Amino acid sequence: MYTALRLQRQLKAELRSGAVEIVVVTPDPYMTYQPFLPEAAAGSISPRHVVVPLRRLLDGCRIVIGEVHSVDHAERTVTLSTLATEEEGTGSTRLTYDELVMAAGSVSRTLPVPGLADYAIGFKTVEEAIGLRNHVIEQMDIASSTRDPALRDAALTFVFVGGGYAGVEALAELEDMARYTARYYHNVKPEDLRWILVEASDRILPEVGEEMGRYAIRELRGRNIDVRLGTRLETCEDRVAVLSDGTRFPTRTVVWTAGVKPAPVLASTDLPLDERGRLRCTAKLTVEGVEHAWAAGDAAAVPDVTADEPGRTCAPNAQHAVRQTKVLAENIAASLRGQPLKEYAHKYVGSVASLGLHQGVAHVYGRKLKGYPAWFMHRAYHLSRVPTFNRKARVLAEWTLSGLFKREIVSLGSLEHPRAEFELAAAPPPPKNGPRPL
Repeated sequence: MYTALRLQRQLKAELRSGAVEIVVVTPDPYMTYQPFLPEAAAGSISPRHVVVPLRRLLDGCRIVIGEVHSVDHAERTVTLSTLATEEEGTGSTRLTYDELVMAAGSVSRTLPVPGLADYAIGFKTVEEAIGLRNHVIEQMDIASSTRDPALRDAALTFVFVGGGYAGVEALAELEDMARYTARYYHNVKPEDLRWILVEASDRILPEVGEEMGRYAIRELRGRNIDVRLGTRLETCEDRVAVLSDGTRFPTRTVVWTAGVKPAPVLASTDLPLDERGRLRCTAKLTVEGVEHAWAAGDAAAVPDVTADEPGRTCAPNAQHAVRQTKVLAENIAASLRGQPLKEYAHKYVGSVASLGLHQGVAHVYGRKLKGYPAWFMHRAYHLSRVPTFNRKARVLAEWTLSGLFKREIVSLGSLEHPRAEFELAAAPPPPKNGPRPL
C-alpha cells in the first residue's frame, strides 16, 4: 500500500496520460496497521480504524481483490483467483505486467505441535484480534455460569506462546481488559484469571534490550502473569496445554504468536530465495540477478548497508518496511525514466512496546524509558505512522474518548456466524411428537 501510494504520486503525470497503470493485487481490500491490533483486541480502538481502505487511498491505482497462486517472471505473468473466478467456475485468471513489486509480507510461523491447528488462535489479522476479544469475554461468561470447577478453571486460564511484540502486547492489553471486565461479574474476580506467557528463549521483547526486557518481565509478574522462559509448548490436545517443563494447564485459550515466516506465495515464483524463504534483494530493492522485479518488507532479504557485520540483512519489521517503500517507489519511477537508482539505508533508532494501559517499555536513540513515558511514546510513534490524516484523527479521537468514558465489555461473537440465528428461525419445525425445545 505504501509503495503504491508513493508511486501514484511519483508517476502522477504518466498516470494522467495513460502511459502507465498501477495494479495492486491483494486478498483484502484494506491494509491492516498491525501495531494497533492489541489495542483493537482490548477495545481501546475500533477495528475499522485499524485498517485503511485501499480503494479510497489508492484512487490512482487499479485494485484487484484476489489471491496470487504463482508468478512466472520469465513470462511476466501472474496466476491468481478472485471472487469472480470462483463464481464463474474458471478457477483462476492470468495478469500480465512489465514491472513486478513483491510485497507479500509474512504469515504466522507454526510448528507441528499436537492440537495446535485445532485449538489455538493466531494474532496477525484484525479478524483474529476481534475474535480473541470475543473469545476472552465468552470464557468469562462460561466461568460465571458453570457449576463445574474444572470447566471454570479451564475457561479462566489463558496461555500465550511467544514473547515478542505480538505476544507480550496482546497478553498485556487483554489482561488489562479482562481485569476491568471482571468487576461486572458477581462471581469472577481478577485474581481468578490465570495468564501464562510461554517463551522458548531466555528473554522477552529482545528488540528493546535486555534491561528493558527484564523490566517488562517484572511488570508482568507483578500483575500475577506467569512468565515461563526457556519453555516450549509440547501439546495442547484435548484443551490441555503441556509445557516442556512438565506442567499441564487445562485451558480453553491458546494464543500462538511464536514468530512469522515469509508468505508461501514466494515459493511459487521463479525468483531467487534465501535460506529463510525470502527474496534475495540488492540494497536498491531490486531482486538479485533479475530485471524488472522489486521487493520490500518482510518478504525481502535487503542488505543492511549500515551494519558493521558483512552479509547482514534488514530485520523483517515494520520500521524497515515502511521506510523501504519510499526508496522503492522512487527507484521504480527513476528506472522508468532512465535515471540512476539509490540504495536503501536506515539506521535502527530503537523500539517501543506497550504493556497495557499506561505501561510500556522503550529503547529509542540510546535512551531507555519505562512506565507511562514509554507508553506515551509508543502511542505517539505509531500515531505518527498511521497513514492519512483521517485515520490519525479518528484514532486520536477514540483514545481521547476512551479516557473520558468506561471501557466497552461487550462480546459480539455472533459476528463470526451472522446467519446462525436466521438459519435456526428458518429451519422446519420439529415433528409434533418430537422433543419440544425448553
